[in-house]
Amino acid sequence: MTRTHELDNPLLQAWDTPHGLPPFDRIRAEHFVPALEQAMAEHRAEIDAIASNAEPPSFENTIAAFDASGRLFKRISLVYENLTASETSPDLQESERILAPRIASHLAGLYTHDALFARVDAVSRSRVDLVPEARRLLERVHLDFELAGARLTGEKKARYVAIVEELATLTTSFEQNVLADEASWSLPLSDIDCEGLPSFLIDAMTSAAAQRNLPSGTRAVVLSRSVVMPFLTLSPRRDLREQVWRAWTTRGEHEGAHDNRPIAKTILALRAEQASLRDYPSYADAALVDRMAKTPEAVFDLLAKVWEPAKTAASRDRTLLLEVAKDDGLTALAPWDWRYYAEKVRRAKFDMDDAELKPFFALDDMIAAMFDCATRLFGVTFERKEGVPLYHPDVRLYEMKRGDRVIGIFLSDNYARPTKRGGAWMHSYRKQSSLGGGTIPIVVNNNNFAKAPAGAQTLLSFDDVRTLFHEFGHGLHGLLSNAHYETLSGTEVLQDYVELPSQIFEHWAQDRGVLAKHARHVETRTPIPEALLDKLERARRFDQAFATIQYVGSALLDMALHRAADREGVDLTRFEASERARLGVPEDIGLMHRLPHFRHLFSSAAYAAGYYVYMWAEVLDADGFEAFREAGDPFHGETAERLHRYVYSAGNTIEPSEGYRAFRGRDANVNAMLKKRGLLEVVP
Repeated sequence: MTRTHELDNPLLQAWDTPHGLPPFDRIRAEHFVPALEQAMAEHRAEIDAIASNAEPPSFENTIAAFDASGRLFKRISLVYENLTASETSPDLQESERILAPRIASHLAGLYTHDALFARVDAVSRSRVDLVPEARRLLERVHLDFELAGARLTGEKKARYVAIVEELATLTTSFEQNVLADEASWSLPLSDIDCEGLPSFLIDAMTSAAAQRNLPSGTRAVVLSRSVVMPFLTLSPRRDLREQVWRAWTTRGEHEGAHDNRPIAKTILALRAEQASLRDYPSYADAALVDRMAKTPEAVFDLLAKVWEPAKTAASRDRTLLLEVAKDDGLTALAPWDWRYYAEKVRRAKFDMDDAELKPFFALDDMIAAMFDCATRLFGVTFERKEGVPLYHPDVRLYEMKRGDRVIGIFLSDNYARPTKRGGAWMHSYRKQSSLGGGTIPIVVNNNNFAKAPAGAQTLLSFDDVRTLFHEFGHGLHGLLSNAHYETLSGTEVLQDYVELPSQIFEHWAQDRGVLAKHARHVETRTPIPEALLDKLERARRFDQAFATIQYVGSALLDMALHRAADREGVDLTRFEASERARLGVPEDIGLMHRLPHFRHLFSSAAYAAGYYVYMWAEVLDADGFEAFREAGDPFHGETAERLHRYVYSAGNTIEPSEGYRAFRGRDANVNAMLKKRGLLEVVP
């Protein structure tokens, strides 16, 4: 890596750019190592100064000072985190391999700093009278130190820090291996192979092939969810569906340089050791201390409420699918068959064809729809700004305004590409706080939609529309934040609460009034017909059992995996097979994520022993949206104002269950979620 002098390194200079955006046009991969090394050194010096302060520990000189420290490090690391996920390169991946253990060691060193924790602990024990947000910050900072092992001493502390560093290297390797498998595999298709496929999918495959530098005009299936899922749903070629399914489900599971199985085994062993060092019986027990669920038993109890009912409902659906599949000579379904025959049943039973819907869901129209919903709910508007250098030509920049005042910057990055990891996610380039005159947030949404060829509009499936709204719900959580301290702002909330703002926003994607206004045919510009909305509504619950089993099975597997206390790690293949058999996972449905590519668990610790959080939040979002139904208006002003005040803008300034009760007036009820999934009537 080239050592770049500070004067030549844009990451270390003042960012004289619109809204203080990173100077993307000047940042290079070789800038990150020297810049982050310098930023970490400055951060450590700030921390040492707080810890050695001769004044008695106080909230201002210890807790508030800790929150305000490391601004340079945080600024650069957010750019680094975003670019390594959204627009990577071999040089940037090499920077990741160098920096991952160093950053992990730096952060561990902050939270295991004996003198600093002594001051934090002293302030916590002082019972000083603080305003509510300051009290919340004190509670959170103190707990963060304890969870990071600050009370460990001697050899235990040294071992804990060493584990943190090793895990950072391993999780980086896991993510890069999945990306390598996704980027390297493709299945070119002939004209015969494409027979029966709709034009939108052929266009998407043509664009995907071009991104991978395949010969001009090639149509290819690539390992992007926005291509794989439509192909498995719509291709009449069973042999090709099987090839695609096997490639998709075996990512990270191939012998050789990109085999994630030994990496994940080591990660699990190290996590079990971490838990043991902190005297927890398992990693799951340790992770759930700082989540709403609190215990593995509470998670299993929630998941059990839907697991058996979902399997019962799936049995009914399977009968319908087999009635159709027998015309093709099938007496049983393989996992590459379910989506295909579910689509046939959907067409026959509900007269619903995904290819009929897609022309009404052009990406630009759906972006306009989500912005309109935010305007009607929260009084903000979005204005696109062009000509600002960004990190990729596909990225769009919008100013979020209240009146004439810009209060947030939104970056929209919607298309799949080989340099971008799979999935959909929200991140920040700058977090909101009101310190020092205040900073406005810079938020990015990443999706992986298949981009249409030049001159054509990208069309979304209805699931894609929900994903678009889901990620924008996260985006709004960051953009609407109104916290004084950065540590408490935006999405810095408990993991099983962070999905509430995203999942509740999905409801407006399904609102008939929103669709009637914004879902317009890509060519004729006619509104989506009422009859088609009726069919969409009738079909909405069909095949929910399939989706529920795929998700809940993965969540149960995650919890069982991290409940194991095996300091030697576990054999992933054997463990997964054993758990699938114990749970009775239907073979023709399977799991949403196989362990060797389960990014949520092994690309970081964010969702480890926490994949259940989407369903925990779904209880909240389904029950929360009922408040609008009870008010008789999906844009009811008073209800929207409470949602804004206690959920979207509150960040972590109030305890989550307290915030939800302030919004809803009571605790959440699970029945709305069961009803939403069409499972209420099959609860034993």
